[in-house]
Amino acid sequence: MHFRLRGPADGGFLSSRGAGILAVLAALVVGVPTVFGVISGFERTSGGEVAVVRNGGPFDDNKIRQIIPPGSSITWTGMWSQVHRYPAQQRFYTITSDQDAGERAGVDVVTVPSGDGVNMGIEGTVYFSLNLDPATLKAFDDKFGTRKFRSGGSAYYPWEGDEGWSAFLDQIIRPVIENNLRAQIGNFRCAELISSCSLVQNTSSGRQPSLQQFDNNANIAKIQDAVNKSLAQDLKNMLGAEFLTDIHFNLSRVTLPKVVQEAVDQAQAQFAKVSEAQAKVAQARAEAEANKARQEGYNRCPTCAEIEKLKALPQGITVYAPGNAGGIALPTR
Repeated sequence: MHFRLRGPADGGFLSSRGAGILAVLAALVVGVPTVFGVISGFERTSGGEVAVVRNGGPFDDNKIRQIIPPGSSITWTGMWSQVHRYPAQQRFYTITSDQDAGERAGVDVVTVPSGDGVNMGIEGTVYFSLNLDPATLKAFDDKFGTRKFRSGGSAYYPWEGDEGWSAFLDQIIRPVIENNLRAQIGNFRCAELISSCSLVQNTSSGRQPSLQQFDNNANIAKIQDAVNKSLAQDLKNMLGAEFLTDIHFNLSRVTLPKVVQEAVDQAQAQFAKVSEAQAKVAQARAEAEANKARQEGYNRCPTCAEIEKLKALPQGITVYAPGNAGGIALPTR
C-alpha cells in the first residue's frame, strides 16, 4: 500500500484557502447589510417632528408600520424601514414683497383684481398645524408622502426637509389661498381698500377725481375674517380630509401695481401743487384786505400815516424832504 501527501502542486491547499475566502465574502455580504439594517432600525423624533414609518426590507411590503410621536425615545422601527418625518409644530406660509422673508425666492405677492378691475397686490401669512392624529397622518402619507412636488427645478417628497415641505405647500396649498383672496378682494372696489386709488380712476361725469375717504382698515379686516372662515373648509375639500388644523390667515398689506402707484403719486403731487397755489391765493387775499384796512385808517388819520412813513425810513438818514426843498432835519440815531 502506498501513501502520498497532497501538496500545493495538487491544489489541496489552494482549494482550502479559496473556500475560506468564499466563506468570508459570503459572511460579509450577508452580515454587513444585516448589521446595518439592525443599527438603522432604531429611530427617534425631536420635539418638533412626527414620523411615519414604512416597511422597507427586501422581502417586506411598503405599508405603514407605525407612527412615532414627537419627542420620542429610541424606538425600534424594523430593519431597512423608511422614516418619513413631518413638522409637528405650528408652521406658516408667507406671501410678501420682502425678497428674504417669503416662501418663494424674490418678490412674492398674490395679485388679484378688485371689484372695479384694479389689480391689487396682497401680502399675508397663513398659520396652520399638521393634524397629528395617527390615522389621519397615515392617510396623509399615503396620499401626499408617496409623490414628489417640484420646486426650483427639482422634485421633492414633502418629508424631505424644508425644501420638500415648502414644495408641497407651494403646489398644493398656495392655489387655494390665491382662490380665496381672489373671491374676497372682488367684493371691494379699489378705493375701499386704498383711498388714494380714487385719484386715478375714471369718472363718468368727466370731473376731476377727488380723494375719497373710506375705512380701509375695517374693509381689510373684513377680508381677513372672510378668508379665515372659508380657507379651512376649502383646504379640507381640496386635500380630501382635515390634514391641516388651526388655520389662520393674517392679511398684512394691500398694494397697487407699480404703474398705478406711480399714477397715484403723480396725482398726489398735483394736488399738493394745487393746495400750495390755493394757500398763496388765500395769503394774497388776506394781505390785500389788510392793506385796505390800513389805508382806511390812514385816511381817517393823516398824521398816523406820516408817522408810519418816518418809522419806515432807513437808519442813518438825516434829512427827509418829501416835496420840500428845505427838507426836515432828523435827529441821528
